Amino acid sequence: MSTRCEFDHLVLGADTLGQGAAYIESSLGVKPQPGGAHAAMGTHNLLLRLGARSYLEIIAIDPDASAPARPRWFGLDAEQTRRRLRAAPRLLTWVVRTHDIEGAARSCPVPPGAIHRMQRGAYSWRITIPADGALIFDGLLPALIQWNGDAHPAENLEQRGCELEKLEGRHPEAGSFAPALAALGLDQMIALEQADQAQLSATIHGPRGARTIKS
Repeated sequence: MSTRCEFDHLVLGADTLGQGAAYIESSLGVKPQPGGAHAAMGTHNLLLRLGARSYLEIIAIDPDASAPARPRWFGLDAEQTRRRLRAAPRLLTWVVRTHDIEGAARSCPVPPGAIHRMQRGAYSWRITIPADGALIFDGLLPALIQWNGDAHPAENLEQRGCELEKLEGRHPEAGSFAPALAALGLDQMIALEQADQAQLSATIHGPRGARTIKS
């Protein structure tokens, strides 16, 4: 049985928020807005609106936060990820919204991870995170999120003329998780193809025209 999800946000990893902000301003010609801190994960973020209920998140390890008791989300504790982010910000993964996160997780043939409660300021949500914090299929299989209440971060962000144009994925095991995307109703949301190397890319249309950010 299919459980249809909707695109919620992109996750761009950075070594520092300053590095991530400079990258987005250079690439898209806009400045991201302040977000906040995730105490449970030892991370903090900046945000850029992409639509009425969608956005780009720039996320980095918060140097002023205590290390969490478990691996951080989005693979941020992996040495390979940290090494690559020191060189340049990279698209880590994407997140899709559902009104029934338990049902969506059950319907997904690839386990998306345990459901965790999170909070940042006035916003609270539940999200799937694997026990080891790793990205699933190199970030091409998205995390699931369910926001508590009607409030959504994008609604309070300024409109700066950016919107997601297309999402593309390449992976050597594309056939292994394509059924999971279909089960979540996402097979038309991302163009997926078989390739020797894994890569997630998002094309965003902004003040400087179409620009693509990649993993």
